[in-house]
Amino acid sequence: MDLLEYERDLYDKGITLIAGVDEAGRGPLCGPVVAAACILPKNYELEGLNDSKKLTEKKRDKFYEILIKEAVAYGVGIASPKRIDEINIYAATKEAMKEAIGNLKVKPEHVLIDAMPLELDVETTSIIKGDAKSLSIAAASVIAKVTRDRMMYELDKKYPEYGFASHKGYPTKKHIEAVKKYGVLDFYRFTFSPISDIVKKDSEGVK
Repeated sequence: MDLLEYERDLYDKGITLIAGVDEAGRGPLCGPVVAAACILPKNYELEGLNDSKKLTEKKRDKFYEILIKEAVAYGVGIASPKRIDEINIYAATKEAMKEAIGNLKVKPEHVLIDAMPLELDVETTSIIKGDAKSLSIAAASVIAKVTRDRMMYELDKKYPEYGFASHKGYPTKKHIEAVKKYGVLDFYRFTFSPISDIVKKDSEGVK
């Protein structure tokens, strides 16, 4: 697949400052949702770069280091678990994406977004499964994923009994068992099931 197809269509119109935007962490029970925006040089090539979910952690880390050096600009946006509970994960993801775009040191002329529509002061294109179709979005997906994973590793150092280094906050069986055993911490998403159910049971004094 030509991962520069969308970018080339824009290059043909004289648009070169194209930001790809993606997020990591919509599904976990805890931690923030992290968005990244990335503007790559025109006709950029990085062999093997693809949707972060299809890459090994080692490859993501390698590409992350290359991308933050070689990108024209990149920005990160974060929505906290508290914010997610306040406005819901969909709205919080949009907020994080807008923050990431706002943190770019260069203003983009066009924004390519993975699936989600955004209301911006520049033209946008939302692409379903965009992280597998656009190199700019794939780059953003790697930056977002690595940034969030590193945050979860820091949490793992503080709370090793929860196993954040392995599940990254996603609802695995072992993770849910750990929450039931050790309790719900402040950085959990209290509106997410089964966390909401566990909190409710605890408040009612049911074990």
